[in-house]
Amino acid sequence: MKMRLKKLPIADCRLPIAGSGANGIFSIGNRKSKIENGFTLVEMILAIGVAALVLVAVNAVLFTALHLREVTTDVVDAATPVDQTFTYLRRDLQCVVTPTNGTSKVLSGGFRVGNGISSAGVNEPAAAEMFTATGALSASAPWADIQRVTYELKNSTDGSGRRDLYRSVTRNLLSINMPDVADQLMLSGVESVKFAGYDGAQWLETWDTTDPTSTKTNLPLAVRVEIKLAGNDKNSGPIQLVVPVDSVTRTNMVLTSTTGS
Repeated sequence: MKMRLKKLPIADCRLPIAGSGANGIFSIGNRKSKIENGFTLVEMILAIGVAALVLVAVNAVLFTALHLREVTTDVVDAATPVDQTFTYLRRDLQCVVTPTNGTSKVLSGGFRVGNGISSAGVNEPAAAEMFTATGALSASAPWADIQRVTYELKNSTDGSGRRDLYRSVTRNLLSINMPDVADQLMLSGVESVKFAGYDGAQWLETWDTTDPTSTKTNLPLAVRVEIKLAGNDKNSGPIQLVVPVDSVTRTNMVLTSTTGS
């Protein structure tokens, strides 16, 4: 007697991989796997190369910005003392008082520019001497707002052999003794400083209202200041400032005119 064995169906043992969908399955029967989520070695190398190029570009931009910042800082630091000096010069020249013209007028004083000006209390020859109404009034100081101001070059105190521009101020104008002069450092490393007055036709490097023989008894219409910094290129010109002078000397002279009848 022959017995026939019935073929039973084999159960499906394939298990889905979580999150992979229908394509990401693992078969126990055939040991096959198919996973598509990932990067190949070529893709990783390309990504690293692109990132390296971006970092090189960012590094170049960063160092360029740092260099530009340092250069800008040096330029601003170098220009700050010059701007401060020009601020004092402009204020002193705009507030200069009218000259005495050899008279005993009050609230006035001489105006002198040139080379080798001798001023009381100032050891070095001055380039300019003026009386200006820029003095600060204070309850603790008995001085008026009119003060004598001189600009001159002095040897630097740091032993470098350079010359520095100083602003010397005298507040007590009624002292019978040697006046007290306060020196204020304006600019370091100055090769030369020159003042010139404009008479309406030309610039004159000498102007002295205190000289009895001078024909320039009034203030100039404008004053030009030229400052040459030490160490600059010989071909570069000096720094220049031009300040108009609005003060006008008034007299008691009567002007007469004749008219035909």
